[in-house]
This record gives sequence, structure tokens and C-alpha cells, in this order.
Amino acid sequence: MALKRMDNVLIVVEDLDAAIDFFTELGMELEGQMTVEGAWVDRIIALEGSRSDIAVMRTPDGHSRIELDRFQSPKAIRREVEDAPVNTLGIRRIMFAVDDLEEVAARLLAKGASMVGEIVRYENAYKLCYIRGPEGIMIALAEEL
Repeated sequence: MALKRMDNVLIVVEDLDAAIDFFTELGMELEGQMTVEGAWVDRIIALEGSRSDIAVMRTPDGHSRIELDRFQSPKAIRREVEDAPVNTLGIRRIMFAVDDLEEVAARLLAKGASMVGEIVRYENAYKLCYIRGPEGIMIALAEEL
């Protein structure tokens, strides 16, 4: 049996509205929101008495999703600093292809995001940059030249 697709990436947040706003400004669409709880959730995530609010964000092409979770119970824990550098172990960033990198970056920066480094050109192939959004969420933007 072959791998069919990657359905989504989970990001646990404290401020669900700020995360939704950030990814909406990036150009993703809110696919749905709900609260999940119950024995089936507890069993799959191995936490007792879990309850979380989730929002699923979808890319405009409908192929990729991010699941944003705000845990009501048990409370989320932070194991690393919010502005962890790129070389910290674990998932560091998600990259998005965009048509106009400067325009997208400007919109995100106007909403309170910050540049990690600077916008660079990789040969004659791409413009690239890393941006940090709410709660230290790091994304990369890539514009094909």
C-alpha cells in the first residue's frame, strides 16, 4: 500500500483567533471549527479528559491543511522558547509558495509578524524569507522567479 497524501500539520496554540487571523492573512481559508472531546480523543492522543477547540485552515488549492488546536483541558505546555531558532530540534517551519513574496510579507508584518532574517534570492530560482507569527509560529515564503 502506498502513501496517499499528507492531510494536515497540527499546531497547538493558546490564542486560536490570532492564529486563524495570521493564516487567513497569509491566504488560507478557514475550513471549519469545532470542539472535540471524549473517550476516542483521549485514546488517540493519550491524554485523559482532553477537550480542545480546533480550526482547520486550507490552502486555496484545497490540497494542504493546518489544524490549529487550543487545548481547554489539559492545558497546553511549552517546552521551548517562543522564538526558538531555526536549528532547534523538531518541526521549525512550514513553507508556502506565493506569487508576490514582498506583498505577502508586508501584509503579515502589518499584522504583527516579524522577519526572522531577510528576503534573499536563491540563484535565479526563488526569493525566500522566514517569518515568525503569533506564539512563535515560523513559516517560510517562496516565490518562484
